[in-house]
Amino acid sequence: MLKATIALMVVLVVFYAVLTMLKGAAMVQSGGAVGVLLGLAVLVAPLLGLALVARELWFGRQCARLAEELDDEGGLDAGLDDLPRRPSGRIDRSAADEHFAKVREETEADPDRWQAWYRLSLAYDAAGDRSRARAAARHAIELHRHAAL
Repeated sequence: MLKATIALMVVLVVFYAVLTMLKGAAMVQSGGAVGVLLGLAVLVAPLLGLALVARELWFGRQCARLAEELDDEGGLDAGLDDLPRRPSGRIDRSAADEHFAKVREETEADPDRWQAWYRLSLAYDAAGDRSRARAAARHAIELHRHAAL
């Protein structure tokens, strides 16, 4: 279901980008200085959007690959499933913070293992710090890439 939703969203973004770029091309062809400048801006914006979508898809695929590999090693569940949850299903904040402290210590003890950084990204996410979770996941991806070389 998730893959179908992602595929639908990508198709919609591409469709929107194509329509926008057609409008931008028409503005460029108008010949007026303002129309050409606006048309160029309208042409560039969807390209940037498509590049960002592609980057996010790549990031998501890399994270999924690391999760699959870590799960095959038996190290994916770093205790997150056992943490108490609120009625909404989200992990209790104090339990997530305690779990994070433990995972951070493990990562500091072995900072060159992508597995530790990936588990740290999951702990950051559980604690509600999305930006640091993404940064830790990017670091795990980089360490994994270097380990594969």
